[in-house]
Amino acid sequence: MAVQVPFVLKHCRTTLERTEKFISSEYFTDCNLRGRLYSSRCPLDFLSSFLTSKRISYTEAIKQEFKPANVGDSFGPTWWTCWFKVQLTIPKDWNGKEVHFLWESDGEGMVWRDGHPVQGLTTEGQKTSYILTECLKTEDPHSMILYVEVACNGLFGAGQGSMIAPPDANKKFYLQKAELAVFNGDVHELLMDFEILIDMAKLLGEGNQRSFQALYTANQMVNMCDVQDHTTFPAVHKMASAFFSQKNGYSQHIVHAMGHCHIDSAWLWPYEETIRKCARSWITVIRLMEKNPNFVFVCSQAQQFEWVKNSYPDLYSKIQDYVKKGQFVPVGGTWVEMDGNLPSGESMVRQFLQGQRFFKQEFGRQCLEFWLPDTFGYSAQLPQIMQGCGIKRFLTQKLSWNLVNSFPHHTFHWEGIDGSQVLAHFPPGDSYGMQGNVGEVLKTVKNHKEKGRVNHSAFLFGFGDGGGGPTQPMLDRLERMQDTDGLPKVQMSIPDAFFSAVEADQSLLCTWVGELFLELHNGTYTTQAQIKKGNRECERILHDIEAVSSMALSQNLSFHYPSSKLQHLWRLLLLNQFHDVLPGSCINLVVEGALRYYLEIHRDGAPLLKEAMTAVLGFCEQKSAASVTALNTLSWERTEVITGSHQSGQDSLVLVKVPSMGYTTVTESLVPPHPVTISKQLDGSVTMENGILRVTLDSTGRITSLYLIESKRESVTESCFGNQFAIFDDIPLYWDAWDVMDYHLETRKPVVHLLSPLAIASSDKLRGSLKFSLRISETSVIHQEVVLDAMCPYVRFNTEVIWNEAHKFLKVEFPVRVRNLNATYEIQFGHLQRPTHWNTSWDWARFEVWGHKWADLSEHGFGVAVLNNCKYGYSVHENVMRLSLLRAPKSPDATADIGHHQFIYAVMPHRDSFQEAGVIQYAYNLNFPLHAVPCEAKAKCWSAFSLLSPAIILETVKQAEDRADALVIRLYESHGSSVNTTLQTALILKEVIQCDLLEQPILDKTVPLTESGIELSFTPFQIISLLLILKI
Repeated sequence: MAVQVPFVLKHCRTTLERTEKFISSEYFTDCNLRGRLYSSRCPLDFLSSFLTSKRISYTEAIKQEFKPANVGDSFGPTWWTCWFKVQLTIPKDWNGKEVHFLWESDGEGMVWRDGHPVQGLTTEGQKTSYILTECLKTEDPHSMILYVEVACNGLFGAGQGSMIAPPDANKKFYLQKAELAVFNGDVHELLMDFEILIDMAKLLGEGNQRSFQALYTANQMVNMCDVQDHTTFPAVHKMASAFFSQKNGYSQHIVHAMGHCHIDSAWLWPYEETIRKCARSWITVIRLMEKNPNFVFVCSQAQQFEWVKNSYPDLYSKIQDYVKKGQFVPVGGTWVEMDGNLPSGESMVRQFLQGQRFFKQEFGRQCLEFWLPDTFGYSAQLPQIMQGCGIKRFLTQKLSWNLVNSFPHHTFHWEGIDGSQVLAHFPPGDSYGMQGNVGEVLKTVKNHKEKGRVNHSAFLFGFGDGGGGPTQPMLDRLERMQDTDGLPKVQMSIPDAFFSAVEADQSLLCTWVGELFLELHNGTYTTQAQIKKGNRECERILHDIEAVSSMALSQNLSFHYPSSKLQHLWRLLLLNQFHDVLPGSCINLVVEGALRYYLEIHRDGAPLLKEAMTAVLGFCEQKSAASVTALNTLSWERTEVITGSHQSGQDSLVLVKVPSMGYTTVTESLVPPHPVTISKQLDGSVTMENGILRVTLDSTGRITSLYLIESKRESVTESCFGNQFAIFDDIPLYWDAWDVMDYHLETRKPVVHLLSPLAIASSDKLRGSLKFSLRISETSVIHQEVVLDAMCPYVRFNTEVIWNEAHKFLKVEFPVRVRNLNATYEIQFGHLQRPTHWNTSWDWARFEVWGHKWADLSEHGFGVAVLNNCKYGYSVHENVMRLSLLRAPKSPDATADIGHHQFIYAVMPHRDSFQEAGVIQYAYNLNFPLHAVPCEAKAKCWSAFSLLSPAIILETVKQAEDRADALVIRLYESHGSSVNTTLQTALILKEVIQCDLLEQPILDKTVPLTESGIELSFTPFQIISLLLILKI
């Protein structure tokens, strides 16, 4: 009589732990299933290596002298490269087996075989093997040579002690494993079965019937599985398959899984290493596609595609093949995943213009979705910019990082300040680096805030930030969860399929209007001030080169417009706008690289501008000339004081009136209606006046009075001081370069230590200036020149700071006699308002905000604006306006902001609204100085463009991308009003065509061209682009 196996009453904890131990990589590996994943092993024939400080090609590397190496050896230091030569022989008795080359080291590796990259290796990214053969045949070569290129950095750089700490320059890296092994695929399949069942048992909950079914199924599989007898495996796998085949209901949530590998173009590693990260990650993706024909991988950033195209042409060719197959899916449409706050409007347009043109040229199609998962907030003009670039869909997840308020949606319509709408989605798993496990898909459903409104969500899986990407186990886990009772439905998908499913029924979706403000990382508006300054300056340089070159082209079609050189310079600028570079949240090596690119734009841009100006003006600069020509690249007339060159060789001040988008030549200065006067009082205070303003400063450089003469209004709050420097303790919770916390405001200390008292530096009827110096600390000082020009409505502060602080935050304050519940800040192609009070958590979470060239606080009939030439951080609370100047974080760059800084800001009291007072135009003037060219030419004047409405800004003039005989001009409505206006031009035009931001004609938009000019109609904050076809 057969022995009856007794029924055991199951205890959930012991049963669950039994199944966990059965697949554990830590416990009982001598007798459990995990220990049978690899069976036979054998050592390499010979291992040798050589070390280099450079990132060299494979061809160059294999010519070097390799020396014997062993497992356990160290190599380095950080950022070097160690090449290993691997000589191996597969045992003959392994015929019919799947053979892997196993490799584990601290550094990121790339396997090269027969001169081609074949596999990325990284322990952190769970890629520690390369498949030599899936089934070894007798006739296959059993001996071969591989090369492994190992970067002396990890997936997340080489931080000393923590991930975001500055890199350890002397870090050593170790080789832990290098051997051959037989891979048991049937064991791997069972491990995947057990992982899903165990997670379902743990995570579905004790009240869920399916949880117990999963637990008991896993327990029964353990009973059936004899790890020493592979013949038992098929029945065990069949039991798991039967469980997974129990289908879901029709109404289950659908998770759209997409392979993903977010690679920061620079962050805790330099640009140069990112090129190799892309290759390591993407060749691994190609290997997965070869084995998994249903696997889909989405990939953004045209810059990274171009890097791989130039450095790894064979890999790039494979990528193009899989793009055609629909498995490797380019997304995003931009040159890089840029910062969403700080780039100018035109820079954002160029991100899409360069990106979309690249994708069209290389892959035959443009992207339909904007892909920006990891940036620190999103401008309220992005919806309009997206739509203008052929994109109506948007994906990100960063707002899940909000420190204070939980964003109320995952799928919604996002509406910009002009009314444009796009469909936005935040993957509810709150990550772009999922591992493909049960807990993540359950979290995706549980978190989803549109339950009942939409039944689809995206699920991005694969190691990210430092690259790595998806793994085979991730794909295997997701396959088992496709359609099994107890879990949401999981399907491999592409972005178009996901967004189309949402669009099919979007009637119940909510709408979010305005910016998507990240309640975290607001220190990035200020960190690395030199990068911020370089960005603003280079945006100006490229704007001016294009504007003046377009003027030259319009006068003479034979002028050589420097399109290829400008594209190169633009791409350098766009690269530096990556979301860890422009924000300053990167290591010093990246900062140095970014500053080199800015220097290149300055260096190579200067002769381009000079050549264009010579072509427009008809002469070259002549030193010590009697006349001066002033050229204006902005679209309104300007009356300003400039520095000319006297025949004696000395610089002299000249008041000039320059037409819009044009130039004038003058032989003598205009006479101001009110010359600048300066008077000094006995107490050391000084008063300057120009007929518009009267400003008084005390001996320490603080403004005690700022009086708008015509309105008879005092600007400075009684018993308070304007231009008051204040320093704050700046110690965030963790993200040093990223975050400034609200509690820093409790540590305010005014800077009052006087080094040199206020003194008159110059006194002229056209300009008055004062100078003073303050000591911030024993190692940091401020030197400032306060300037008031004739006919200028603002006081300018030319500021120099020697900054040697640690975890301090420097700001300048202007307490003003204005009351309003909201302040206004310039953003891309417009402006928006934010509260000056902290009524709600949404209000006080915005204690530090971003803006561009100006911020304004106005009440009816009067206001005060703060302008700047390179700053982005602001804080306006109640009636105190603050401009953020410098920070001093120590991670990930220990030297961040240390050194010498020069910048300009200004304060402008005004009557009426800021729109009527011209604040927008004066902020542009501060950022785009007139070009003064000494010459002997006779007086002449010319204007290319002018606008009848001050609400319309002509932002850009450039040559068209695809027509040498056409210019593209970009205008926007800046006041927030509906406007009909006329664009007047001196250019001889054949035709005017309205186009989108990618310069494609909009066929149903006609543009009237009359004798008086081009007739245009704008809605609030609308951007309009026109193709101007020049007459030959």
